[in-house]
Amino acid sequence: MWTFWKSSGSIEKRFNPADGGFAAVGGANAAKRSLPSVSGGTRVPPVFLARGCKEGSVEGIRALIIEDNPDIVANLYAFLEPLGYELDCAYNGRTGLERARSGIFDVILLDVMLPGLDGLTVCRRLRDEYGDATPVLMLTARDTVADKVSGLDCGADDYVVKPFSLKEVDARLRALVRRARGGQGGGVVRLGGVELDEAAHTASRDGRPLRLSPTGFILLGELLRAAPRVVPREALERAVWGDSPPDSDALRTHIHELRRVLDKPFAVPLLRTVPHVGYGLTLPDEAYRD
Repeated sequence: MWTFWKSSGSIEKRFNPADGGFAAVGGANAAKRSLPSVSGGTRVPPVFLARGCKEGSVEGIRALIIEDNPDIVANLYAFLEPLGYELDCAYNGRTGLERARSGIFDVILLDVMLPGLDGLTVCRRLRDEYGDATPVLMLTARDTVADKVSGLDCGADDYVVKPFSLKEVDARLRALVRRARGGQGGGVVRLGGVELDEAAHTASRDGRPLRLSPTGFILLGELLRAAPRVVPREALERAVWGDSPPDSDALRTHIHELRRVLDKPFAVPLLRTVPHVGYGLTLPDEAYRD
Protein backbone atom coordinates (compact mmCIF):
# COMPACT_ATOMS: atom_id res chain seq x y z
CA MET A 1 0.00 0.00 0.00
CA TRP A 2 1.30 3.46 -0.93
CA THR A 3 0.40 6.40 1.26
CA PHE A 4 1.45 10.03 1.70
CA TRP A 5 1.59 11.92 4.96
CA LYS A 6 3.23 15.06 6.36
CA SER A 7 6.32 14.85 8.55
CA SER A 8 8.68 17.68 9.53
CA GLY A 9 7.21 20.01 6.95
CA SER A 10 7.60 17.70 3.97
CA ILE A 11 5.56 15.01 2.28
CA GLU A 12 6.86 11.50 2.84
CA LYS A 13 6.04 8.41 0.84
CA ARG A 14 6.55 4.90 2.04
CA PHE A 15 5.80 1.66 0.26
CA ASN A 16 5.11 -1.35 2.42
CA PRO A 17 7.82 -3.95 1.71
CA ALA A 18 5.28 -6.68 2.48
CA ASP A 19 3.50 -5.65 -0.73
CA GLY A 20 6.63 -6.28 -2.80
CA GLY A 21 8.27 -2.87 -2.60
CA PHE A 22 10.39 -0.72 -0.35
CA ALA A 23 10.23 2.29 1.95
CA ALA A 24 11.51 5.65 0.74
CA VAL A 25 11.34 9.18 2.06
CA GLY A 26 12.12 12.16 -0.15
CA GLY A 27 12.66 15.82 0.76
CA ALA A 28 11.32 18.60 -1.42
CA ASN A 29 14.72 20.13 -2.21
CA ALA A 30 16.20 16.81 -3.28
CA ALA A 31 13.20 16.11 -5.49
CA LYS A 32 13.35 19.53 -7.13
CA ARG A 33 16.92 18.90 -8.27
CA SER A 34 15.74 15.94 -10.35
CA LEU A 35 12.82 17.61 -12.13
CA PRO A 36 13.86 19.22 -15.45
CA SER A 37 11.50 21.67 -17.17
CA VAL A 38 10.02 21.22 -20.65
CA SER A 39 7.65 23.38 -22.68
CA GLY A 40 5.38 24.90 -20.08
CA GLY A 41 5.31 21.94 -17.71
CA THR A 42 7.76 19.71 -15.86
CA ARG A 43 8.59 16.23 -17.09
CA VAL A 44 9.50 14.09 -14.10
CA PRO A 45 11.55 10.90 -14.43
CA PRO A 46 10.45 7.90 -12.38
CA VAL A 47 12.69 8.36 -9.33
CA PHE A 48 11.13 5.52 -7.31
CA LEU A 49 10.41 2.19 -8.99
CA ALA A 50 8.41 -0.55 -7.30
CA ARG A 51 8.10 -4.22 -8.09
CA GLY A 52 4.65 -5.39 -9.00
CA CYS A 53 3.54 -2.08 -10.54
CA LYS A 54 2.10 -3.82 -13.60
CA GLU A 55 -0.91 -5.08 -11.65
CA GLY A 56 -4.08 -3.61 -13.18
CA SER A 57 -2.11 -1.74 -15.84
CA VAL A 58 -3.83 0.31 -18.53
CA GLU A 59 -1.81 1.39 -21.55
CA GLY A 60 -2.05 4.78 -23.20
CA ILE A 61 -3.94 6.90 -20.65
CA ARG A 62 -2.73 10.48 -21.09
CA ALA A 63 -2.82 12.27 -17.74
CA LEU A 64 -1.91 15.82 -16.74
CA ILE A 65 -0.77 16.32 -13.14
CA ILE A 66 -1.21 19.86 -11.77
CA GLU A 67 0.46 19.74 -8.35
CA ASP A 68 2.99 22.04 -6.66
CA ASN A 69 4.60 19.44 -4.37
CA PRO A 70 7.50 17.77 -6.23
CA ASP A 71 7.55 14.74 -3.93
CA ILE A 72 3.93 13.92 -4.70
CA VAL A 73 4.53 14.47 -8.42
CA ALA A 74 7.59 12.22 -8.38
CA ASN A 75 5.71 9.44 -6.63
CA LEU A 76 2.74 9.69 -8.98
CA TYR A 77 5.17 9.35 -11.89
CA ALA A 78 6.93 6.43 -10.22
CA PHE A 79 3.71 4.52 -9.71
CA LEU A 80 1.69 5.46 -12.80
CA GLU A 81 4.31 5.46 -15.58
CA PRO A 82 5.21 1.77 -15.19
CA LEU A 83 1.49 1.00 -15.54
CA GLY A 84 1.45 2.58 -19.00
CA TYR A 85 0.26 6.12 -18.26
CA GLU A 86 1.59 8.92 -20.45
CA LEU A 87 2.20 11.78 -18.03
CA ASP A 88 2.83 15.51 -18.14
CA CYS A 89 2.74 17.96 -15.27
CA ALA A 90 2.71 21.59 -14.17
CA TYR A 91 3.65 23.10 -10.81
CA ASN A 92 1.26 26.06 -10.71
CA GLY A 93 -2.31 26.81 -11.70
CA ARG A 94 -1.63 29.14 -14.61
CA THR A 95 0.78 26.75 -16.31
CA GLY A 96 -1.58 23.88 -15.61
CA LEU A 97 -4.47 25.71 -17.26
CA GLU A 98 -2.31 26.42 -20.32
CA ARG A 99 -1.16 22.80 -20.53
CA ALA A 100 -4.73 21.52 -20.19
CA ARG A 101 -5.89 23.82 -22.98
CA SER A 102 -3.01 23.12 -25.36
CA GLY A 103 -2.63 19.38 -24.79
CA ILE A 104 -4.87 16.37 -25.37
CA PHE A 105 -5.42 14.48 -22.13
CA ASP A 106 -7.72 11.68 -21.02
CA VAL A 107 -7.76 12.83 -17.40
CA ILE A 108 -6.41 15.60 -15.17
CA LEU A 109 -5.13 15.24 -11.59
CA LEU A 110 -5.60 18.63 -9.95
CA ASP A 111 -4.47 19.97 -6.58
CA VAL A 112 -6.61 22.69 -4.97
CA MET A 113 -4.00 24.80 -3.17
CA LEU A 114 -1.81 25.87 -6.08
CA PRO A 115 0.36 28.98 -6.53
CA GLY A 116 -0.69 31.51 -9.15
CA LEU A 117 -4.19 30.16 -9.69
CA ASP A 118 -5.98 27.81 -7.30
CA GLY A 119 -7.30 24.47 -8.49
CA LEU A 120 -10.96 25.41 -8.10
CA THR A 121 -10.47 28.35 -10.46
CA VAL A 122 -8.51 26.20 -12.92
CA CYS A 123 -11.32 23.64 -13.03
CA ARG A 124 -14.06 26.26 -13.29
CA ARG A 125 -12.32 28.06 -16.15
CA LEU A 126 -11.73 24.81 -18.02
CA ARG A 127 -15.45 24.02 -17.84
CA ASP A 128 -17.02 27.47 -18.20
CA GLU A 129 -14.61 29.41 -20.44
CA TYR A 130 -13.17 26.68 -22.63
CA GLY A 131 -15.88 24.00 -22.61
CA ASP A 132 -13.28 21.36 -21.69
CA ALA A 133 -14.98 18.16 -20.47
CA THR A 134 -11.78 16.24 -19.66
CA PRO A 135 -12.39 14.27 -16.43
CA VAL A 136 -10.80 15.93 -13.39
CA LEU A 137 -9.69 14.09 -10.25
CA MET A 138 -8.93 16.48 -7.40
CA LEU A 139 -6.12 15.51 -5.02
CA THR A 140 -6.18 17.75 -1.95
CA ALA A 141 -5.74 17.90 1.80
CA ARG A 142 -9.09 19.66 2.16
CA ASP A 143 -11.35 16.95 3.53
CA THR A 144 -14.66 18.43 4.69
CA VAL A 145 -17.95 17.76 2.91
CA ALA A 146 -18.13 21.49 2.10
CA ASP A 147 -14.70 21.28 0.43
CA LYS A 148 -15.80 18.29 -1.63
CA VAL A 149 -19.01 20.03 -2.67
CA SER A 150 -17.00 23.11 -3.73
CA GLY A 151 -14.71 20.95 -5.85
CA LEU A 152 -17.57 19.14 -7.55
CA ASP A 153 -19.55 22.36 -8.00
CA CYS A 154 -16.69 23.86 -9.98
CA GLY A 155 -16.68 20.87 -12.34
CA ALA A 156 -14.47 18.15 -10.84
CA ASP A 157 -15.58 14.55 -11.41
CA ASP A 158 -14.00 12.90 -8.39
CA TYR A 159 -12.22 13.95 -5.20
CA VAL A 160 -9.45 12.16 -3.27
CA VAL A 161 -8.18 13.44 0.08
CA LYS A 162 -4.50 13.36 1.06
CA PRO A 163 -3.04 11.14 2.39
CA PHE A 164 -4.10 8.77 -0.37
CA SER A 165 -3.32 5.32 -1.69
CA LEU A 166 -1.67 5.32 -5.11
CA LYS A 167 -3.51 2.12 -5.98
CA GLU A 168 -6.79 3.90 -5.27
CA VAL A 169 -5.73 6.88 -7.40
CA ASP A 170 -4.95 4.50 -10.28
CA ALA A 171 -8.33 2.78 -9.90
CA ARG A 172 -10.19 6.09 -9.85
CA LEU A 173 -8.30 7.39 -12.88
CA ARG A 174 -9.12 4.24 -14.83
CA ALA A 175 -12.78 4.53 -13.80
CA LEU A 176 -12.95 8.17 -14.96
CA VAL A 177 -11.34 7.36 -18.30
CA ARG A 178 -13.50 4.26 -18.75
CA ARG A 179 -16.64 6.33 -18.24
CA ALA A 180 -15.43 9.11 -20.54
CA ARG A 181 -14.49 6.66 -23.30
CA GLY A 182 -17.59 4.53 -22.81
CA GLY A 183 -21.20 5.51 -23.18
CA GLN A 184 -20.69 6.24 -26.86
CA GLY A 185 -23.45 5.59 -29.33
CA GLY A 186 -26.36 5.30 -26.89
CA GLY A 187 -29.90 6.45 -27.45
CA VAL A 188 -32.12 9.11 -25.91
CA VAL A 189 -33.91 8.62 -22.60
CA ARG A 190 -36.88 10.89 -21.88
CA LEU A 191 -38.98 11.09 -18.76
CA GLY A 192 -41.36 13.94 -18.11
CA GLY A 193 -39.50 17.08 -19.09
CA VAL A 194 -36.06 15.50 -18.68
CA GLU A 195 -34.13 14.31 -21.73
CA LEU A 196 -30.73 12.62 -21.79
CA ASP A 197 -28.94 12.01 -25.10
CA GLU A 198 -26.23 9.43 -24.53
CA ALA A 199 -24.66 9.76 -27.98
CA ALA A 200 -24.36 13.55 -27.83
CA HIS A 201 -23.63 13.46 -24.09
CA THR A 202 -26.18 16.20 -23.41
CA ALA A 203 -29.09 16.56 -21.01
CA SER A 204 -31.94 19.03 -20.61
CA ARG A 205 -35.01 19.71 -18.50
CA ASP A 206 -38.00 21.49 -19.98
CA GLY A 207 -35.80 22.44 -22.92
CA ARG A 208 -33.13 24.04 -20.74
CA PRO A 209 -29.62 22.49 -20.96
CA LEU A 210 -28.29 20.83 -17.82
CA ARG A 211 -24.57 21.32 -17.25
CA LEU A 212 -23.68 17.95 -15.77
CA SER A 213 -20.29 16.55 -14.87
CA PRO A 214 -19.47 13.13 -16.40
CA THR A 215 -20.36 11.54 -13.06
CA GLY A 216 -23.63 13.46 -12.87
CA PHE A 217 -24.46 12.36 -16.42
CA ILE A 218 -24.02 8.69 -15.46
CA LEU A 219 -26.10 9.07 -12.30
CA LEU A 220 -28.93 10.82 -14.13
CA GLY A 221 -28.93 8.10 -16.80
CA GLU A 222 -29.18 5.35 -14.18
CA LEU A 223 -32.00 7.14 -12.37
CA LEU A 224 -33.93 7.87 -15.57
CA ARG A 225 -33.75 4.29 -16.79
CA ALA A 226 -34.93 2.97 -13.41
CA ALA A 227 -37.70 5.54 -12.74
CA PRO A 228 -39.97 5.46 -10.88
CA ARG A 229 -38.10 2.74 -8.98
CA VAL A 230 -35.53 3.65 -6.35
CA VAL A 231 -31.93 2.80 -7.27
CA PRO A 232 -29.93 1.39 -4.32
CA ARG A 233 -26.78 3.26 -3.33
CA GLU A 234 -24.67 0.21 -4.12
CA ALA A 235 -26.01 0.02 -7.68
CA LEU A 236 -25.23 3.68 -8.31
CA GLU A 237 -21.73 3.25 -6.90
CA ARG A 238 -21.11 0.26 -9.19
CA ALA A 239 -22.35 2.22 -12.21
CA VAL A 240 -19.93 5.04 -11.47
CA TRP A 241 -16.88 3.43 -9.86
CA GLY A 242 -17.13 -0.24 -10.79
CA ASP A 243 -15.38 -2.49 -8.29
CA SER A 244 -13.51 0.41 -6.61
CA PRO A 245 -16.20 2.16 -4.54
CA PRO A 246 -15.09 5.42 -2.88
CA ASP A 247 -15.56 6.59 0.68
CA SER A 248 -19.09 6.92 2.03
CA ASP A 249 -19.38 10.66 1.32
CA ALA A 250 -18.53 10.54 -2.40
CA LEU A 251 -21.89 9.40 -3.78
CA ARG A 252 -23.78 11.77 -1.50
CA THR A 253 -21.62 14.65 -2.71
CA HIS A 254 -22.27 13.82 -6.38
CA ILE A 255 -26.01 13.49 -5.68
CA HIS A 256 -25.91 16.92 -4.02
CA GLU A 257 -24.35 18.35 -7.18
CA LEU A 258 -26.86 16.56 -9.43
CA ARG A 259 -29.74 17.92 -7.34
CA ARG A 260 -28.31 21.44 -7.63
CA VAL A 261 -28.26 21.22 -11.44
CA LEU A 262 -31.44 19.18 -11.95
CA ASP A 263 -33.77 20.71 -9.34
CA LYS A 264 -32.55 24.03 -7.99
CA PRO A 265 -33.41 26.18 -11.05
CA PHE A 266 -36.91 24.67 -11.30
CA ALA A 267 -40.09 24.95 -9.24
CA VAL A 268 -40.72 21.21 -8.83
CA PRO A 269 -37.97 18.96 -7.40
CA LEU A 270 -37.52 15.60 -9.12
CA LEU A 271 -34.67 13.88 -7.31
CA ARG A 272 -35.70 12.18 -4.09
CA THR A 273 -33.73 10.46 -1.35
CA VAL A 274 -35.02 7.29 0.29
CA PRO A 275 -33.12 7.05 3.59
CA HIS A 276 -31.01 3.91 4.02
CA VAL A 277 -32.02 2.69 0.55
CA GLY A 278 -31.00 4.94 -2.34
CA TYR A 279 -32.28 7.57 -4.76
CA GLY A 280 -35.01 7.91 -7.35
CA LEU A 281 -36.80 10.34 -9.67
CA THR A 282 -40.37 11.48 -9.15
CA LEU A 283 -41.65 12.02 -12.68
CA PRO A 284 -45.14 11.77 -14.18
CA ASP A 285 -44.43 10.03 -17.46
CA GLU A 286 -42.94 6.68 -18.31
CA ALA A 287 -39.42 6.75 -19.72
CA TYR A 288 -38.64 5.44 -23.16
CA ARG A 289 -35.61 5.03 -25.35
CA ASP A 290 -35.29 6.01 -29.02
